Amino acid sequence: MSTTSQQTPAAPDRTPHGKAVGVPQGPFRRGLLSMAFTELWERYSFYGLQGILSFYLLYKVTDGGLALDPALASGIVGAYGGAVYLSQILGAWLGDRLVSPQNMVLYGAVVITAGHVVLALAPGLTGLGAGLLFIVLGTGALKTNITSIVGFVLDQNDDERYRDAGFSYFYMAINIGAVIGPLTTGLAQNELGFHYGFGLAAIGMAAALVQYVTSMKKLPERARIVNNPLPKRRLPLVVLAAVLCVALVAGAVAGGLLRAENLSTVVTITALVAAATYFLTMTTSRSVTHVERRRILGYLPLFLASGVYFGFLFQKFTAISILITERIDLDIGGWTFPVAWITTASPLAAVLITPLIARLWKKLGHRQPSAVTKIAIGLTQIGCAYLFLLVISEATGTADIPLILILLFMMAAGSSEVFVGPIGLSLATRIGPGKFRSQMVGLNFLTLALGSSLAGLLGQLFTAIDNASYFTVTAVCGIGIGLALLATRKPVGRLLEAGLQG
Repeated sequence: MSTTSQQTPAAPDRTPHGKAVGVPQGPFRRGLLSMAFTELWERYSFYGLQGILSFYLLYKVTDGGLALDPALASGIVGAYGGAVYLSQILGAWLGDRLVSPQNMVLYGAVVITAGHVVLALAPGLTGLGAGLLFIVLGTGALKTNITSIVGFVLDQNDDERYRDAGFSYFYMAINIGAVIGPLTTGLAQNELGFHYGFGLAAIGMAAALVQYVTSMKKLPERARIVNNPLPKRRLPLVVLAAVLCVALVAGAVAGGLLRAENLSTVVTITALVAAATYFLTMTTSRSVTHVERRRILGYLPLFLASGVYFGFLFQKFTAISILITERIDLDIGGWTFPVAWITTASPLAAVLITPLIARLWKKLGHRQPSAVTKIAIGLTQIGCAYLFLLVISEATGTADIPLILILLFMMAAGSSEVFVGPIGLSLATRIGPGKFRSQMVGLNFLTLALGSSLAGLLGQLFTAIDNASYFTVTAVCGIGIGLALLATRKPVGRLLEAGLQG
């Protein structure tokens, strides 16, 4: 069975002009690097905030935090992460029907920058709520559309061997930002206070905005075109629907139906409903061919598996953050190890392993594992990481867990992301129906929405049961789902490859 990059047989090691095969030069390479650096700084700001947000909610007021209940803090963090990715469905739709992807990325970057500035300057829950809302809306506009633009850039090269590799390097840029963001904001928070950390995140997002503005002229023409323009006669209905949605949310908040305690549950349900709606819309659309419909159906089990995977991975911001505050000794010779640096070990491991894995995929060519197998490997690995955490948690009893062991867990869990994240991105831009390309990318990002909100729910569960039971369930589910996906890789793969090869 073929994989995401397997439909073309492996090419010679050199081009007809005698140059060694590598990342192509010229506009293709410049466009990919421009988008990668923009994404690096955007992720710097996002994860720079994410790395200290949980602890801002959990820490005592005297330590600069808000002193919220751990279960409540987990719910807020999970709901925020879920809402960030859930909003990308709206961003994908807007980038497909009303505004060009290029402009959607620009507008989103401006709004995200404003959100980080609010967080840096406005104190308390009011500043937190306003800042996070801006970031949710801005990220929704930016993320799926910048990924679509990367797909447009990669489409300029006919050698399919570069597609998974190109997305792997793009994903590496994401993880580099995810590493240096918490490293710097975490140090600022540790030495100066939380709002200084938020300020660094604002500076990082401003850098992303500058990088993008200077590279816009280098983008493919497709980035400046609305793929599937909405008829003008339907615009009033869209405006009315938007007003009704805002009124509905405001009414739910005013009536007490939408509270901080149940935010993760609401976002999880919303993500599942949105995903079901998208799957149903695409599979029933007259614009979707029979073979495109088969590929969408083949993506369904991968969507669910990836959602669970990210739920386990994003627990570093919920359950694991609570574990860190309760059971990890951060004192090193009188100096306090920044808490955000612990979660940084996860993306750092992914950054370090990505070039090795990308080189392996290119070397194996058509013999590399299928996309289904890669995702199964990622799930099994993160399940084993939680099995390791179960062992060290039980071995230490009620004593503190050594810092080095939690760092090893983070690296084991984080390095598994290279088998799931970039593969999902590559699949979404390749198997999506022609009329739903951007929205297919948005559907892929729903796995992150589902995972983030699920991590919030899992964090709340973590506060309600003992550590041994919690880590046992997590490990068994991760390994079990991974093995089940591995066992069904052939029939699922045949659906994914429908119509993509002779």
